[in-house]
Amino acid sequence: MFKVIQWSAGSASLSLLSFKVYASHKKEKREKCSVRVDELSLYSIPTFESKYVEEPRSALEEGISQLRKYAVPYTYWFQVAYDKTKPTIDAAIQQGTASCEVFQNPPPGFLPRLGVIGFSGILGFFFAKGSKLKRLVYPFGFMGITASVYYPQEAFEFAQVNGEKLYDWGLRVFIILEDVWKTYFQTDADREKVNPKSQANIPPYSSGPCKRI
Repeated sequence: MFKVIQWSAGSASLSLLSFKVYASHKKEKREKCSVRVDELSLYSIPTFESKYVEEPRSALEEGISQLRKYAVPYTYWFQVAYDKTKPTIDAAIQQGTASCEVFQNPPPGFLPRLGVIGFSGILGFFFAKGSKLKRLVYPFGFMGITASVYYPQEAFEFAQVNGEKLYDWGLRVFIILEDVWKTYFQTDADREKVNPKSQANIPPYSSGPCKRI
């Protein structure tokens, strides 16, 4: 009985031991070789030189380029002019939209008053005789007077807002017309009446024989 227990204990202890088993009876020495990462074919980067070559422009591309160079100042000028006139254009569009709404749904008595104002403009055109300036001023003057009779509050507000601008504009037009009249339409007799002193300083012409001194 003691021998059986001793044998089983010995076999159990042998199972806990570890052994190294080699395929050959002699241990082969592995040669150590170190290879860098860039030497591997997987990580190799081909070395090449690149050079940028610009393609030659065609005649069409050259013409478009020149056109763009010439158009840049005009584009800037147009942008500035558009920025300045945009508020005025927007206000005119809003005013036109409001006028269309008024014509579509006119208040009572609006159309007869509009007819009277238009007839006063035609009447002013017939009264304007003699010069083209009268034909331009009289119809608008008659229409403005008639409109101010029917709409005094609106006429007062319009005159209060735009009175100074209209006065300045009229003064400039008058100065321009005066300069044009003096340059192109004034006769020699009118010029002599304007400048009599310049004619008085001219010595009289003598038709007699010249005397030698």
